[in-house]
Amino acid sequence: MGDSNKAADHRNTIEMNGFSKDMTTEKPKFVDHEPTPPSGLGVRHVQTLLLFFGLTVAYALRVNLSVAIVAMVDKGSKNDFDHFDWNEQTKSVILSSFFWGYVVTQIPAGQLAQRVGAKVLLLFSLGICSTLAVLTPLFAHLGGDKLVIALRIVQGLSQGFIFPSTHTLLSKWAPVSERGRLGTYCYAGAQFGTVIMLASSGFLASSSVGWPGIFYVSGAAGIAWTVAWFFFGGNSPVEHGSISAEERDFIESSLGNQDHSKKIVTPWKAIFTSAPMIALTVAHCSHNWGFWTLLTEMPTFMKNVLDLDIKSNALLSSLPYLVMWVLSMVFSPISDFLINRQYLSRETSRKLFNTIGLWIPMGALLGLAFVPKGEIDLAVALLTTAVGINSATYLGFQVNHIDLAPNHAGTMMGITNCAANIMSIIAPLLVGLVLHDATDPVQWRTVFYIAAGIYFFGNLVFITLGKADIQPWNEPRPDKKDDDTEAARPNNQSTTERADYVD
Repeated sequence: MGDSNKAADHRNTIEMNGFSKDMTTEKPKFVDHEPTPPSGLGVRHVQTLLLFFGLTVAYALRVNLSVAIVAMVDKGSKNDFDHFDWNEQTKSVILSSFFWGYVVTQIPAGQLAQRVGAKVLLLFSLGICSTLAVLTPLFAHLGGDKLVIALRIVQGLSQGFIFPSTHTLLSKWAPVSERGRLGTYCYAGAQFGTVIMLASSGFLASSSVGWPGIFYVSGAAGIAWTVAWFFFGGNSPVEHGSISAEERDFIESSLGNQDHSKKIVTPWKAIFTSAPMIALTVAHCSHNWGFWTLLTEMPTFMKNVLDLDIKSNALLSSLPYLVMWVLSMVFSPISDFLINRQYLSRETSRKLFNTIGLWIPMGALLGLAFVPKGEIDLAVALLTTAVGINSATYLGFQVNHIDLAPNHAGTMMGITNCAANIMSIIAPLLVGLVLHDATDPVQWRTVFYIAAGIYFFGNLVFITLGKADIQPWNEPRPDKKDDDTEAARPNNQSTTERADYVD
């Protein structure tokens, strides 16, 4: 009886320190006890809100041209603003040019966010992009399509810092139990910005302000955000001056002890040869192909195939992204609930929501390929499904970078987003090659076939090879001077081994 009590006391002591022992294997096993969050609105929520509006502005600045270009080439317009004689291929080149610059800065952005801090990168990124948006009408007047393309390339270069910086910030601000929610709430800003921009663009283009107003409004909103971010944004809980000790301890105890003084060397070989990372990259690429095909080409499809005027076009183009935004708010608490209550493992949840987010839209695109011309309601319903359900991927591949390696989340997002946005360049260009007649539903059918096939393949790879546990290469390798410290760990447990148990 005495021996049994001693054993129980020993086991309790181990579990209180975060570990339990399997008595048959003697291998330590992590027991996930998430600390209780402090009540009320915290600084982490303020950061999430700021990032939400930052991505709102970023996407408004990206998609403003998708609707504006319809008005810019509409010579039947009654206003006196410049109009341009751009054919479908020229328009496709202009719409894709943003991504020529965007892919270049992705990987350097992840490294810079890790080394100099993500706050300053976001500040300059959106500040530059917003200023250039205001200058777009002037550039179009002075240099036509060539100067607009050059401007969009520079905007893409500046926005290349946004996603790696955002992921770096989330890896420091989002506790494990809130990772799905806060990550989704943050990235839902992308859809909110898309909705606002697409819905308002038609009214602005047909107003006395004309299509230049689309760029003036989105640019001014971006400049206003940079001011708010300068005063209230923060790189991490440790560096934020107004966070409470209770909230800082909650976040840090959830994420584990982080040695901010230790230089983290990026394990490039391990990242590029990791099967889960490859699966994540393929899923990200397939998502971007379908998402940006629809985002950049939907206004053209609605005008030429569904015969909608620019006001109706803008409103109906924004509807799928409104649904996407609403559904992201529905999916995220469900995902966290299933994981935190242990109904699903984190890996199963990631794969389930990624499948919902890619394969249901795949079916909708296949249906859209056979919608007869003139069936506006059915076409809009399928487009809304194809885009709206896509929000489930926020709980799939989108947050998976932080699952695999929070120390390198920004760099990993830079890598996958670089590869994915090469798809964003190719997709509109391919549409330009396929569409010799933008009013022909049969030619659009080919566009939808290609996007559906890519959705299928990308998710198949993710559910086959994807993982959601922290990878051994997440932790920095100990220097020689740390050998003594490493040897002194209980049971000779290494930092890399500890990473296997921290979630």
